[in-house]
Order: sequence, then structure tokens, then C-alpha cells
Amino acid sequence: MYYEPGRTRHGLAHDPFKSCVVPRPIGWISTLSLEGISNLAPYSQFQNLTFDPPYVMFAANQTTFGKRKDTPMNAEQTGEFVYNMATWDLRDAMNRSAQETAPDVDEFDLAGVTKAPSKQVKPFRVAESPIHMECRYHQTLRLPGAGTMGTVDIIIGQVVAVHIRDEFIDEHGKIDIPRIKPIGRLGYYDYTVVDNRFEMIIPGDNKDLSSGLEGAAAPCR
Repeated sequence: MYYEPGRTRHGLAHDPFKSCVVPRPIGWISTLSLEGISNLAPYSQFQNLTFDPPYVMFAANQTTFGKRKDTPMNAEQTGEFVYNMATWDLRDAMNRSAQETAPDVDEFDLAGVTKAPSKQVKPFRVAESPIHMECRYHQTLRLPGAGTMGTVDIIIGQVVAVHIRDEFIDEHGKIDIPRIKPIGRLGYYDYTVVDNRFEMIIPGDNKDLSSGLEGAAAPCR
């Protein structure tokens, strides 16, 4: 099949676009409003951008009312946000926090998860999540879109602190991803879970290249 988004019809029962880029990590993002109200919401348009120093991004489309979402506005106004890893065990809580709610609703309560204090930023972490990244807001890239929800805020933040639960670090000093079972977004209403892995090493002896692919930052000074 062939189609041009926004110009020609794809002819399918459901739009295939989001199923063409899979699986997508879920950025379960917690923020605080200027009034001190906690916000927690999942964004499947999420990714790390670089590693030295580490930056991450999440993209938040507008609400069904054509308004900017609380998460990007909170991140901009307070300068901080936290990434919490969404896992198989937390799938239902993550899904509950995806509801469109009023700004005064605390999605930690809605999701039924516990607040844990952060060390470098003010937004709380999801205590039940095995991995967190505390982030300082860097910038927003706003892309214009069509329709009510099409316009998107791309929020970029620098990671200033990382939390990893010790029980999920294996004897080789690596994160045991299959034990954590992080979930990822597919298209439509579909998700997947990471419960296996395999390793491939690029041929050759370029140690700098291998270090970069591993994501090793420069030594602490």
C-alpha cells in the first residue's frame, strides 16, 4: 500500500502510522505545578537524545479541547520533571494516569501509586517504578499541527540524577531488563513487554565507538 498523510486515504480501518515506529518507550513523566499540585502522565513519544551529558525528550500533543497539556507547561514553568519507567507490573496504574483530567487532579492518587521524594528536583518519583531520571528543563520545540490535537510540544531536559533499584542490577553490573519487564507502545491500543534480549557487538576494535554506543559518559571530574 501507499498513502500520503493528510493528503490521500490509507484505506485501512485504522491509521497505521504509529504502528510503523515500534516499540516506543513510554515516558511516564511526573511534574509539579506552580501551585504545588503533582501531575503524572505517560508519553509514548519519548526517547533519550544523547549521553554526555544525558538528555531526554518527550512530545505532548494538545488535549481534546485544543489546549496545551499540564505536563509540558509544568516542566517549562518550574524547570523540572522526572521520568519514571513504566513496567508490566505498573501497566494498569500507568493506563489510569493517561486519563484527561483537570489541572487540580493529582494523578498519583488517580493511578494509586506512591510518591517518593527526588534528590535534585522537586517533582516526586513513582516509588513503585524501578528506574527514575530527575531532569532539568532545557527547551521546548513546538511543532504546528492539523486538527484539535495535532500541535505538539517537544520538551527536552537534561538528566541530573538517575535512580536504579539495586535488586535489578545483575552480577555483571548491567541492568537486568528482562526481570524489570518494561512496557512499550505499539500502534492502536497495543503494547508490548520487554522480557528477553540479545547482544550484538560491532566488528572491529574501535573502543571509542563501542563506548559511545554503550552510552558511557566522560569520567567524573
